[in-house]
Amino acid sequence: MKESLQLRSNHLTKMFKPLTNRLFRGMIVLLGITLTFELLSNLVVEGLWFGEVGYFSVFLKRLLWRLALLGLTSSFSLWFLWGNLRQAETNKWHSIPEIESSKGRRRRDHSLGKSKPTTPESRSLGLSWLMPLVVILGGLIGLMLLYYSQVVYSAWTLDFDLPKVTPPLPSAFYLNSLPNLVAQIISNLWKVPLIVLLIGLIVTRTKFCLRLMAIAFSMIFGLVLSGNWGRIVQYFSSTPFSKVDPQFSRDIGFYVFEVPFWKLINFWLAGLFLYGLIAVSLIYLLSANSLSQGKFPGFSRQQLRHLYLLGGLTLSMIGLYHWLNRYELLYSPRGVVYGGSYTDVHVVLPVDTLLSIVSSVIAFWLLSKGIMGWKKTQPRSLKTKPLPRFPFSPLPFIIYLGILLIGLVATEVVQNAIVQPNELSRERPYLERNIALTRAAFDLDKIRVTTLDGSGKITAKDLQNNHLTINNIRLWDARPLLETNRQLQQLRLYYRFPDADIDRYSIPTENQDSSITIAKQQVLIAPRELDYKEVPQQAQTWVNQHLIYTHGYGFTLSPVNRVGQGGLPSYFVENIGTATHAGELQTSSDLIRQSIPIDNPRIYFGELTNTYIMTNTGIQELDYPSGQDNVYNVYDGQGGIAIGSPWRRVLFAEYLKDWRILFTHNITPETRLLFRRDINRRIREIAPFLRFDRDPYLVTAKVQSSKEKNPGSLYWMIDAYTTSDSYPYSDAGNRNFNYIRNSVKIVIDAYNGDVQFYIVDPNDPLIQTWQNIFPELFKPLEAMPNSLKEHIRYPKDLFQTQAERLLSYHMTDPQVFYNREDQWRVPQEIYGEKQQPIEPYYLLMSVTDKAQEFILVNFFTPTSRNNLIAGLFARSDDPNYGKLDLIRLPKQLVIYGPEQIEALINQDPVISQQVSLWNRQGSRVIQGNLLVIPFLKEQSLLYVEPLYLEAEQNSLPTLVRVIVVYQNQIVMAETLDGALKSIFQSESSPPETIIRQVEPDFNS
Repeated sequence: MKESLQLRSNHLTKMFKPLTNRLFRGMIVLLGITLTFELLSNLVVEGLWFGEVGYFSVFLKRLLWRLALLGLTSSFSLWFLWGNLRQAETNKWHSIPEIESSKGRRRRDHSLGKSKPTTPESRSLGLSWLMPLVVILGGLIGLMLLYYSQVVYSAWTLDFDLPKVTPPLPSAFYLNSLPNLVAQIISNLWKVPLIVLLIGLIVTRTKFCLRLMAIAFSMIFGLVLSGNWGRIVQYFSSTPFSKVDPQFSRDIGFYVFEVPFWKLINFWLAGLFLYGLIAVSLIYLLSANSLSQGKFPGFSRQQLRHLYLLGGLTLSMIGLYHWLNRYELLYSPRGVVYGGSYTDVHVVLPVDTLLSIVSSVIAFWLLSKGIMGWKKTQPRSLKTKPLPRFPFSPLPFIIYLGILLIGLVATEVVQNAIVQPNELSRERPYLERNIALTRAAFDLDKIRVTTLDGSGKITAKDLQNNHLTINNIRLWDARPLLETNRQLQQLRLYYRFPDADIDRYSIPTENQDSSITIAKQQVLIAPRELDYKEVPQQAQTWVNQHLIYTHGYGFTLSPVNRVGQGGLPSYFVENIGTATHAGELQTSSDLIRQSIPIDNPRIYFGELTNTYIMTNTGIQELDYPSGQDNVYNVYDGQGGIAIGSPWRRVLFAEYLKDWRILFTHNITPETRLLFRRDINRRIREIAPFLRFDRDPYLVTAKVQSSKEKNPGSLYWMIDAYTTSDSYPYSDAGNRNFNYIRNSVKIVIDAYNGDVQFYIVDPNDPLIQTWQNIFPELFKPLEAMPNSLKEHIRYPKDLFQTQAERLLSYHMTDPQVFYNREDQWRVPQEIYGEKQQPIEPYYLLMSVTDKAQEFILVNFFTPTSRNNLIAGLFARSDDPNYGKLDLIRLPKQLVIYGPEQIEALINQDPVISQQVSLWNRQGSRVIQGNLLVIPFLKEQSLLYVEPLYLEAEQNSLPTLVRVIVVYQNQIVMAETLDGALKSIFQSESSPPETIIRQVEPDFNS
């Protein structure tokens, strides 16, 4: 009976085994087809998208570079590791060597024609030494796998919300990598069982596990270098800076372009050689069942020669690591100076140089022993106990470790015993380097310095002469305007105003004699975008999301200095719909209608357009609301990719992971799909190597384009920067870069999605390098349409970066810098009820005696006092774009700063009584931005602060008062004009104006 059952079981096994094998092979094939299809669909869709935006050649270059780096690096790594593992399998002990006399062994080997020794050439290891050694080497592989996995993850999982999406430069796996890894394991104990499991697999399935790790490491190395393609292509297309560092006298381009390249090579080869050395060592140590036998017989001559070669290659990479570390000293934070300090130059630099030389000598010694062998030694008999000896001299390694330890001790001794007691005299030359190179890296060395003594007088005539400045003093800022827009201009729940930006437009005004005057006017422009998340939950269907709710509509344009009815903002452009046209934006006058382009104000590409949409489908899109109804239209722009054909629908269904694209009946042969409509994501996909400004701003302009049949009138402008963290001696502060230039302006068509990159700083070596790599990507600034060029402005992100560095680096004398005698800070202001740093603000004013300019301004105070000490001005208009002016104020005069002005306002009994009265009536008073208005020609200052009143229940801020401070007077009036008249034309003072005297005088 049992035999019958056994036969039946064997028969069933034989019958189902082929079926199981075929099923398994089928699943493998199906998985391969699925992965291949997903990869190909991604490549094809990416290519179609880059072709749609006009940068297919950029995509193709990047793809070829990435594939080439991945293929070459991974294939070489796998060839190297596989070959060494195979050689180790050949050389390893297949059984415990037989006990035989040396004379008999030589006679037998000679008779058999063997050249390889069959007895060990090094001492044997007992289980007490063998087991810890295997565990340590296996654990080291686990730590390496953990480290390199994190590196490859950071290289390929980029955060597109960051200003720059380039992966961080990886460091080679070295001794200093271990503490961080151990700390990670302690905080994430679940990683411990994984490392233990890996060690167990290495012990039990040595060949399989080590070869699998070889494949994994080869792929990791390829992916990391492929992810860092930008640094590698920069190396081959680099542009010199034509400036040298003061320590090594090398061009700055060497540190920006070449050192990162060699760090990548060191990262790759050090990991490759180290894993090869560890894996081969484990194969030899675990051969001949050494663990079960409880003893490792020792290494044979061929095994040792193999290990010497791998050890020599690994030591050569350690030598390169120390050589590159010499240049890292130029970014050392040790001591009072950023960059190479006295201790770095006189102790650490010689130690790193010596370590590099010693490592290279040891590497050469090991390589020579591996290639040419070594002095023959008498083979030992297994019957006799071997003497404790090494097959090589440990002296070179002792020397290396000794230098390393002595260097660490000497660094601390010199820093504490020699430098700190005489810090200024020792560090003076290095402080000079730090000051000069930080100023150069942040473009502070080109600032023009002038003075404003603050003792001048402003008269009514001066106000008339500066009427354009007065007419553009900002009473409205973005926050109260956006609150008002959300209440009065949003029109529907799904519309949203994400931001409001300052710009200037040429606005015509009609004079009393019917003549027309055109002057620049500072305005706030706010786009009305569609936010699909605000669509009612019941209406959030697939059709609505991708076919109907497709775009925002229009914008508001408000002068910064005018107040409408009831204290609300005044609008040049607002609402949707006029008496003659339901879809036209309302303008305040026919002159505004003629000067401000409002044609085709649809926003298909913006800051909130996160969904993909399909246009020209069987369903019309929601265009804009009209009363209680909606108006619908069909997109006729140039954006999008045609998906009418079935194969494209399959590709996009796979790419977007949305298979409903295949089953909808609304797609027609003319249907186009628009995705990556978020302008921030759009530009990062095209040029991930640039750093982007956080504040895109909308521009309305007429642009003549031969490429577009239906151009829109709305364009996004975004500033882009070239940055580096490798500028020698340049102090980055709290940022992750220490060099920056505003090299590129980007223009995006809000209707068609067209993206153009214009170079505004052609002298920047970084942008010159990228232009060498992608000549088709960039255009000169001269190619930008004049109607858009008029709206270029100096970016706030760059200005704040430079201003923050200038707080310390305006001091060019090393002793003053060391003592921080003249340290500045950004003053604080009260906004609403909170204290915050004063943000830079735009003004229209005259910097010279010529026409008004659009400038970005901020003022500074000393760290120990609150009075004004200086102001930084950045100019935005051609031909002075990018020029910086530092206005210094006299130290001997007390010129009140913003904090002192606000203290005087808030402690005034009459003003505070009025404010308290408002606050008790179900409302609250919001103190707006305090603006310091400089009159450079008159050598004087004016302070202006708006007051808003906001109901506690419904936030609708209204401008109720304007406070003006000049010399010893504080005036609070209903309008700016009334406040100025009360100061400079007291006979015309409005009756409701509060005029207060401040004692003592500002200049006392």
